[in-house]
Amino acid sequence: MRLTLLFAVFVVLGLAFESAVPHLVPFRALIPNLIIILVVDLGLRHHGVLPAMLAFAMGYATDALAGSHPGLNAFMMTMVFLVSYEISTRLMVTNALVGATVVFLGVIATALATVAFANGFNALSDTGSMLGGLTLEAAISAIVAPFIFSMLAASKRMTGLPVRAMRE
Repeated sequence: MRLTLLFAVFVVLGLAFESAVPHLVPFRALIPNLIIILVVDLGLRHHGVLPAMLAFAMGYATDALAGSHPGLNAFMMTMVFLVSYEISTRLMVTNALVGATVVFLGVIATALATVAFANGFNALSDTGSMLGGLTLEAAISAIVAPFIFSMLAASKRMTGLPVRAMRE
């Protein structure tokens, strides 16, 4: 229950940040995708049904606020969670660098999936114009990810949740 509440607070803050800041910053690619960072943390550190359901709920909340196609973000966040989970179970080392790499790839995959579903799969052949901004957003998200991971770990310690360290 504490895990659910902790992530609910972080999701509300992340969605508020991602919704409010684009009105202040003229270039959307400068805003990190905080929800993917939270989902990757869930996948790397928490295993079981509850974290998978939380990842789906995070995507569903994103769909409710800013989703172009209902269910697409929920599906993509669940996929990012599953990839993170599989990486954490297969690799001997899952540190912040691995987490940041998964965040980078997750941001790119979700953006490409959104374009593919919104405009048809033929629209992926014309992604050259958006590739620069997409890469910048993914890089900024990857840079911010270790800080968010450490904030989550500190919040888990403060709430009495067990902190599963990334294996080094």
